[in-house]
Amino acid sequence: MALHISITIAYIVVLVASLFFIVRTEQTPTLEGSDVDVIEFYLNLEYLEAEFFLFGCTGEGLDVAAPELTQGGPSPIGARLATFETLNMLLVFMNFALKEIGHLRAIKNIVRGFPRPLLNLSSTTFGQVMDNAFGRPLHPPFDPYASEINYILASYVIPYVTLTGYVGANPELQNATSKKLVAGLLGVKSIEDGYIRELLYERRAQVVHPYGVTVAEFTNRISDYEE
Repeated sequence: MALHISITIAYIVVLVASLFFIVRTEQTPTLEGSDVDVIEFYLNLEYLEAEFFLFGCTGEGLDVAAPELTQGGPSPIGARLATFETLNMLLVFMNFALKEIGHLRAIKNIVRGFPRPLLNLSSTTFGQVMDNAFGRPLHPPFDPYASEINYILASYVIPYVTLTGYVGANPELQNATSKKLVAGLLGVKSIEDGYIRELLYERRAQVVHPYGVTVAEFTNRISDYEE
C-alpha cells in the first residue's frame, strides 16, 4: 500500500515538474545551421530515456506527463510499470524521469524537433540485448520490469549509450548555444551513469534470480557488449 501511494505521489510530481520546465526553457533562442541535425539525432535517445523512466516509475509516459512533447508521435510498445521493492529506488528513477522531461523541453526550444518515434520498450527488446551480452539465450528471457535489480541493470544500458553519444557529438558542434546545451546534458548523463554504476557495485555480489548469475557478471557482460 505504501509503495502504491508513493507511485501516485511521484506521478503528481512529474506533472508539476513538467509545468516548471516549460517556464524555465521557453525563452531559449532557436538554433539554426549544421548543429540542428546533430542535436535532433540525440533527441531520439532522450525520447527513449524519458519513456523508459516514466513508465517504469508511474506506469504512464509522456502521453500523460507531457503530451505536447510527443508532437503526436506514437506511444511506446511494451513499456510498463516496474516492480520496485524499495521507495528509495523508485525516487531515484523518478528523479531521472523528471530530468528527461527537462532535457526534451530544452532541446525542443532550440531546434524544431520531430514527433516521438515509435519506441519498442518491451521486455522482448531488453531480453534480446541481454542475450547478446551473454552470447546465449537467458531462460527465462530477461524482463527489465520484473524486479528492482532487473530495472537497475536495464537502466545501465540506456544512459551509457546517450552519454557516449553526447561525448562524440560535442566536437562537431559549432554554435555556442548548442555547445552549452550539450555540455549541460553531458554533465547530467555522467552523473546518472555514475550513480547507476554505484548502485550496481553496491549489489555486485547479489545473485540475479533465476539466472544464478551475480550482478557483477551482468554488469561486466553489458559493459563488454557496449564496447
